[in-house]
Amino acid sequence: MLWQKRTMDLRIAGPPDAVTIAQLHAESWRRHYRGAYADSYLDGDVINDRQQVWTARLTAGGHAMTVLAEDEGEAVGFVHVVFDADPRWGSLIDNLHVRSGRQRGGIGTALMARAVDGIRERAAGKDRYLWVLEQNVAAQGFYRAIGGTRGERVEVAPPGGVPERLHGRPHKLRYSWGAALD
Repeated sequence: MLWQKRTMDLRIAGPPDAVTIAQLHAESWRRHYRGAYADSYLDGDVINDRQQVWTARLTAGGHAMTVLAEDEGEAVGFVHVVFDADPRWGSLIDNLHVRSGRQRGGIGTALMARAVDGIRERAAGKDRYLWVLEQNVAAQGFYRAIGGTRGERVEVAPPGGVPERLHGRPHKLRYSWGAALD
């Protein structure tokens, strides 16, 4: 039997993709944010909460871009960028998630490259940053491998501003890429 190369498509997401992206987002949070976010939230209304967030984001337009990665019609990851989010740090890579079991296959790298292309096309500068939960050491390794520099450590704000959605007082780390690193 001949080996057949899989193809992955990257496309700009729109309002009809809100449910798919919410499901990917919730799956990722359930896998990687347990211990930082309350189990009652992760096992309860996280999908509904994420669907409301993504419906609002994808219908609002504005100075942002969401890219969905699909492999043979299956959604396998996404990235969301807010252009020029911070005058010092540049554009915010607000979400980068890859479906469990599909990580370490180039999807995250392809999504990050598309985010960088979008920043170059639409932002005032090339600087970019993101936040990652302190406990998500695998993601931190990925960000370092693609040239990210670790910055400050701050407390995580509760999703939707609801303190009960957090477990304790988790922290997040800033990773950044400056124009000089390109």
